[in-house]
Amino acid sequence: MYQDVMLHIGGEWTGAKSGRTLDVLNPATEEKIGTAAHAERADLDAAIAAAETGFVAWRKTSPQARAKIMRKAANLIRERADTIARTMTMEQGKPLPEAKGETLLAADVIDWFAEEAPRTYGRVIPARADGVYQLVVKEPVGIVAAFTPWNFPLNQAVRKVSAAIAAGCAVILKGPEETPGSCAELVRAFADAGLPAGVLNLVYGVPAEISEYLIPHHSVRKISFTGSTVVGKHLASLAGKHMKRATMELGGHAPAIVFEDADLDAAAKILAANKFRNAGQVCVAPTRFLVQDSVYDGFMERFLGAVAKIKVGDGLEAGTTMGPLANERRIPAIEGFIADARQHGAKVAAGGERIGNKGYFFQPTVMTDVPVTARAMNEEPFGPLALVNRFASFDDAIAEANRLDFGLAAYAYTRSTKTVTALGHRIESGMVSINHHGLALPETPFGGMKDSGYGWEGGAEAIDSYLATKFVTQAS
Repeated sequence: MYQDVMLHIGGEWTGAKSGRTLDVLNPATEEKIGTAAHAERADLDAAIAAAETGFVAWRKTSPQARAKIMRKAANLIRERADTIARTMTMEQGKPLPEAKGETLLAADVIDWFAEEAPRTYGRVIPARADGVYQLVVKEPVGIVAAFTPWNFPLNQAVRKVSAAIAAGCAVILKGPEETPGSCAELVRAFADAGLPAGVLNLVYGVPAEISEYLIPHHSVRKISFTGSTVVGKHLASLAGKHMKRATMELGGHAPAIVFEDADLDAAAKILAANKFRNAGQVCVAPTRFLVQDSVYDGFMERFLGAVAKIKVGDGLEAGTTMGPLANERRIPAIEGFIADARQHGAKVAAGGERIGNKGYFFQPTVMTDVPVTARAMNEEPFGPLALVNRFASFDDAIAEANRLDFGLAAYAYTRSTKTVTALGHRIESGMVSINHHGLALPETPFGGMKDSGYGWEGGAEAIDSYLATKFVTQAS
């Protein structure tokens, strides 16, 4: 059963002071399954006050003690994985195995940052004069306002929360209103693990109202946002206006290049699986497929064969490999991209239609011969839509891969060492995965460049933006 979701403020689960709630729908049935508490200004003030108190205590807690609580939280998530995964599938739609995989990965992320907490080293700089000591000290930056989306309701939140807590910060987490239950279970695990009251607070509400109140607030020192480029730019400008640190993980439009010497069987299988994972609602999903002329037909045969095997259905049903889109808005959005591409001369090679009239189900769709003037080739489709075009030369593929202002993820398949080396240098992307899908592991950097944002949410780099560097020099 799906449980109504409350706010978590100062260590207590509570309704909104106004009593307002938001409905939570199951995207497979369009039925209301529960509610989430709707925070307003009074609730945000309470969360800020709680975070201020929590930060005073938590920043004094040793990194080793922080790590111990974090590891306990990770183990609780593993113990509760089946329940959390079911909640996620009910509110977000993804197949149950994907939801459980996300849940278990979240536990690994917490463990990773728990290990990083004792390694937030400073350094000693040799002085030019006798009796002088020059120290570089790392300190928690302060209270963090974190804003997370609905497509990966657990794993987008856990990266921000874990890095902040490991660094000694307090957090106000604005979770996704459409998928609040998964995020609440993350907070519950930390609370049950013994995290002091006020260190991690959870709110839901109107995103614009919450961000425009929290970001300028004098107590908030850092912003972390995952979402669209348009919203990210607005929040980044607001953060900049108030001199707040910001990490922005924004949209993508990943190229996937298949060269003539690629293993076509592996390329088609891996790319199809990752294009339509989570119904294509993945910021790093391969989207613009660029296939070299000489192997285009062979790749398409394999790729369409893999797409045909995808079973669309309720994520709770056994055998489902692609669930519904997460909300009603995505249906007309995908239909609009397809209609526009058709008007520009593109062809539909597979799918292209909504499935039924109950639930937000959509066919896995493949379009070919898509001109660069089509909207889908310039705006992130964020759905089960693959765009496949031909290319002749390496330079042609690189030109198209780098044409857009996005630079989050890129993929390529080739057996040539020379090509692999050139790709690493030439592709303008924060992450490049060649001959496999190797992104988003806890120990590896995750982030983009250009309009896809800045800052990192994985690897050793991720914790740095939650730490302030202080230089202390003293003479004996």
